[in-house]
Amino acid sequence: MEVEIIYKDCIKPSSPTPPHLKMYNISLLDQFTAFVYVPMILYYSNPDNDLIPSKKTLILKRSLSQTLTQFYPLAGQITDDLSVECNDEGVLYLEARANISLSEFLQHPDITSLHQFLPNKSLLHSPTSGSYVAMIQETTFACGGFTLGINVLHLVMDGCALASFLRAWGAMAYDESQKKMIPSFHGPSIFPKDRNFPGDANMIAIFSNFIRVEKMKAARFVFDGSAIANLKEKVTNSGVKNPTRVEVVSALLSKSLMLAFESKSDNNNNPLPLAIVHAVNVRRRMLPPFPECSMGNFICLADTIISGSSKETQLSSFVCQLKEAIAEIDSSYVKSIQGDDGFIKFYEKIKKMNSAFTSTSICNGVDYVGFTSWCGFCLYEVDFGWGKPIWTSYAESYGNGEDAFANHVILMDARTGNNGIEAWVFSDEGTVIMLEKDQELLKYAYLNPTPLFN
Repeated sequence: MEVEIIYKDCIKPSSPTPPHLKMYNISLLDQFTAFVYVPMILYYSNPDNDLIPSKKTLILKRSLSQTLTQFYPLAGQITDDLSVECNDEGVLYLEARANISLSEFLQHPDITSLHQFLPNKSLLHSPTSGSYVAMIQETTFACGGFTLGINVLHLVMDGCALASFLRAWGAMAYDESQKKMIPSFHGPSIFPKDRNFPGDANMIAIFSNFIRVEKMKAARFVFDGSAIANLKEKVTNSGVKNPTRVEVVSALLSKSLMLAFESKSDNNNNPLPLAIVHAVNVRRRMLPPFPECSMGNFICLADTIISGSSKETQLSSFVCQLKEAIAEIDSSYVKSIQGDDGFIKFYEKIKKMNSAFTSTSICNGVDYVGFTSWCGFCLYEVDFGWGKPIWTSYAESYGNGEDAFANHVILMDARTGNNGIEAWVFSDEGTVIMLEKDQELLKYAYLNPTPLFN
C-alpha cells in the first residue's frame, strides 16, 4: 500500500476566538501529562457511490471550521510545554490518497503501516514551540472509502475529550441545525496548576526507569463479548465481585505479559514482580460526574504490584489487585486533589507510587506495563453523514531499528457492539512473539482479525 499526500491546508475557526480566551490555561492534571500527540484513526466505507470526494472534503473542512469556534484551543499554537496561544492559526489538514481499496486493506490489516494515515508520522517526535495543537489527515482509498487520522496535543485533550470533539465535528457535518455539544473548559479552575510543579512529578519522569531501547513490536488482540463474559464468570466463581470487562481483559493481558517476561528472564526461579499502572478517567468518578465533554486531562493513575510466579498466581488475584487499585481513585480522592491545595495530595500519591516501584524490598527491580482504556468513548457513533465508522484504531510509528518505549496497552471498544474489546499491546519483539503464541490468551482472543467481521 502506498499513501501519497496530495494537498496541505490549514483550517481556521469560522469565528474569531474572543480576546479573553487567547491564552489557554492548563490544569494540574494537564501538567502531569506527557508532552506528546495522541493518535486516533477512524475508518469509513463509501455507502454512496455518487459522493464526490471533493464534496466530501469540502463538507469535512467547513464543519471542522465551524466546530473549532467551540473547541478553540485546537486551532492555536504551542507556546511551551505549559501553555497554548489560541490565536486561530488553525488545524493542519492533509489530504492523501491510498492506491488500494479500504476493504482490501482491512482484510489483513497491517498494524505496522497505520501511521501512514496520521499527519504526524513519527509519534516519538515531540511538539515544539510554534507547532500545531491538532493535525488531521483525510486519506481517500481507491473505492471511495476514507480514513480520518487525528493527532492532538495531550496537554490539551485526553482520549475522552478527543472523542467528544470528534462526535461534535461529526454532528456539525451531519446537520448544522442540530443542537450542538458545548465543551467544558472548567478543568483549570477545578484542578488549579501548581506554579512550582516539580520535574519528578510528570509522567515521563516517573516512568523513565521503564523506558527501554529495543526493537518494538505490536500485537492486536480482539476479545468478543462472549469471551469477556466467560472471563468474568471465571473470576466471579473465584470470589471476585462485579468485575468489569476492562478489569478482566487487563488482568489476563498482565498475566500473559508476566509469563512472557519470566520466559525471557535468566532467573526463572526468582521472577521479577510486575508493576501495573492503569489510567483512570475521573470524569465518571465524581458525584455528580464531570461532563464527558470536559476538555483537558481528567486522568489519574491506579497502580499495583503483582509478586510471585505468573503460573502460580491465579487470574482472580490479578483482577482483585487491579480492582482495588482502581477503586482507590474514588470521588473522595478526586475531591482531595481539587483546589489550591490539591497538588499536595496529588504529589503524595505520585511519591508513594515511585517508592513502591523502587522499594529496597524489590532487590532486582520490577517489570512494568501501563494500560489506557478508550472503552466507552462512543467512537463508533462519530457520523459525518455517510454512516458510522467500520473501524477505529490506535497507531504507533515504527523505525527500521530500535525504538525508545515502555510496555503499554491501549484498550478500545470492538466494532461488534457486544461489549467486546480490542487490545493493542506494545512491547519488545521477543515478548510480543510469545504473546502471539500464548494458548491461554488465544482461548479468549483473536489475533489481529479483519475488522470487517460482524
